[in-house]
Amino acid sequence: MEAAAAGLQEAAPLTLGLGSPCRKFEFNPKLGIDNPVLSLAEDHGPSDAWLCPERPRFCLLSKEEGGSFGFQLRQEAGGAGPAVCGVEPGAPAQRQGLREGDRILAVNDQAVAHEALEMVARRIRASGPRVLLAVAAAPAHDPALLCAPLGPGVRPRLCHVVRDEGGFGFSVTHEHPGSFWLVLSPGGAAERAGVPPGARLLEVNGLSVEQLTHSQLRRRLRRSGAQVTLLVAAPEVEEQCRRLGVPLAAPLAEGWALPAGPRRLHLQEGPRGFGFLLREEKGVGGRLGQFLWEVDPGLPADQAGMRAGDRLLAVAGESVEGLGHAETVSRIRAQGSRVALTVVDPEADRFFRMVRLSPLLFLEGAETEDPPGEDAALPPAPRGSRQGSRRCSLYPGPGGGYGFRLSYQAGGPRLSIAQVTPGGAAARAGLQPGDEILEVNGRPVDGEQDVDRLHRLAEAEPPLCLRLGARSPRGWSEL
Repeated sequence: MEAAAAGLQEAAPLTLGLGSPCRKFEFNPKLGIDNPVLSLAEDHGPSDAWLCPERPRFCLLSKEEGGSFGFQLRQEAGGAGPAVCGVEPGAPAQRQGLREGDRILAVNDQAVAHEALEMVARRIRASGPRVLLAVAAAPAHDPALLCAPLGPGVRPRLCHVVRDEGGFGFSVTHEHPGSFWLVLSPGGAAERAGVPPGARLLEVNGLSVEQLTHSQLRRRLRRSGAQVTLLVAAPEVEEQCRRLGVPLAAPLAEGWALPAGPRRLHLQEGPRGFGFLLREEKGVGGRLGQFLWEVDPGLPADQAGMRAGDRLLAVAGESVEGLGHAETVSRIRAQGSRVALTVVDPEADRFFRMVRLSPLLFLEGAETEDPPGEDAALPPAPRGSRQGSRRCSLYPGPGGGYGFRLSYQAGGPRLSIAQVTPGGAAARAGLQPGDEILEVNGRPVDGEQDVDRLHRLAEAEPPLCLRLGARSPRGWSEL
């Protein structure tokens, strides 16, 4: 039995992976692209939700700056989902009802019952100062079916409202302390910021209104000055969450008209490197993080939109929050000559610190910046050349799959990516349709035995390590 800390406590890393057993299949290369037996996609639909009578408990944890949630995770052989252990008396975890032995089913809106313990702990750390955990004592059925993900439009909204000549554009009605609803002025600032009609007000600038009187709320709004950030829920969202038993929690929110957000940068290494320096230092609020400096003008980092002082949040879609400098550098280098980074500038860092949420919760729709003229700068490389290829490490998603489909061809590139599931592990790692698979777990893919290897691909212990090339308009080439 081993444990991984979800707060400040550290424990030995656990390498045991959680994955669903995969059905056996017979491979037939004549079936070509979209061969169903090559599917490694996560094919869970809305009908999969709530198939079991049990419902999870939800624990919304909040910690102070530099503090801990006050619990650890452990993985036991044959267990379904990481289990809670080491709950500290008086810590946020205990105060919110987390118990020894609880199984973690979801982190915010991400089902994690089939993920490795280390990945679950990383998701909890990446959630920032607040995290919503769905837990169950010992689910008798598949725990992945106990958590129904909320779809777009069925979530609370985080709306940033800027005062205009008509004020914030809403008035407040209430029944009793802590219960407030917004009445919008047609065409006003609040309506333009995405506040839905009749919305319930949950937070103002990251602070709950649950214990406020009407006069206290008015004072808080006045102190906000020319702009205010509201967490709200439309009436239909409130009803849907009530029916599902899901709390109206800020970590589930969709961002609307936010003043700043994370940015995705795609860098292709040039003859002089990427052109930036990564440094570990304290940032906003004294938090230790990895910061990007000395961005050389005209080099790939500058062309991709990197700015001096940006804080690094993720590499290839995987969070590096809480990682040390050496491990972060190792993850960047592991991507090869093509790197995808998620960053946030100091202004955005201050905003998300104010609302007490991680920028990584708002990656959907994040600004994406690519180097100009990237395609023209990539000459074709001969097949088999290792220079310029990229590497990706994938962990299975909630259904045990990696989120992509394969295509096998007898001529040309033998094994390639045919389809990528949006939001799946492969998409987060940057895989794209047409990418050629050159290596699987360190072994070259270029021969008749590739077919046999496909039988074992989905059953291998995670992570799944791929070396990829990409298909260009000029033909197949490595990057």
